[in-house]
Amino acid sequence: MSTLRMAAAAAEFGRDLEEDFAIVERLVKQAREDEVRLLALPEACLGGYLLSLDDDADLDAGPPALALDGPEIRRLAGLAAEMTVVAGYCEAADGTRYNSVVCVTGDGVLGNHRKVHQPLSEDASYSSGDRFHAFDTPAGRIGMMICYDKAFPESARALALDGAEIGVCVSAWPGARTNPAADLAEDRWKRRFDLFDRARALENQIIWLSANQAGTFGTLRFVGSAKVVDPGGEILADTGVEPGLAVAELDVARALETARRSMGHLRDRRPQIYTYDAGEAATA
Repeated sequence: MSTLRMAAAAAEFGRDLEEDFAIVERLVKQAREDEVRLLALPEACLGGYLLSLDDDADLDAGPPALALDGPEIRRLAGLAAEMTVVAGYCEAADGTRYNSVVCVTGDGVLGNHRKVHQPLSEDASYSSGDRFHAFDTPAGRIGMMICYDKAFPESARALALDGAEIGVCVSAWPGARTNPAADLAEDRWKRRFDLFDRARALENQIIWLSANQAGTFGTLRFVGSAKVVDPGGEILADTGVEPGLAVAELDVARALETARRSMGHLRDRRPQIYTYDAGEAATA
């Protein structure tokens, strides 16, 4: 039996890259001491997220835009060394900015994803990505997504159909913008965050790592709730609303085989039935 020890982080990050790298270094060190081989860090952990998601908000210049082949991503890879590390950042490419997540080891970049689905006013700050894909890593075959991407079942399904064994979703998911709960643990947006994590794991019968920002930034109060979910939708480890690492260990191949043995959700699909006739819908 070959097991994989994995972790998802809930932590607070801001605009100062040096401070962010100090936090990343601390989390990587903590994970390494716990013999973690796959570590997921939050969305926008290099440079911070947006100050607000309101259309009329007075925003700053936003996070620093980093090149995928630039010194900051090389620095991240150096910190990762033998570990596989996933981290969110603002990507500069083709004269535009993307909300992106990168996967690295000490050998360099293994994969990169640009956020496809943009909530509220986020499209004023970033261009959107246009695909989902899985890729091989020392920790197994991984598929990545960012925050609001996980609200769409098609996102995780595309990754699972591309062979992803582990879905990694990095987020800067805040609490509710209206009528927020005094106790963040009871916030309705936190409940949605947790439901999406469990549903995406269960419906695709994959392992799910969910990292998230914690604390506050600008007008946003993040729900934390980093977790590891098994292919049956059961939460194996969870930070709650506080910063920390959610750590779990699984035999990935065995967990997937067990979950899919009798009812295989990917195997039992009937894609020829899942059609939508816009004309019929318009006249209904």
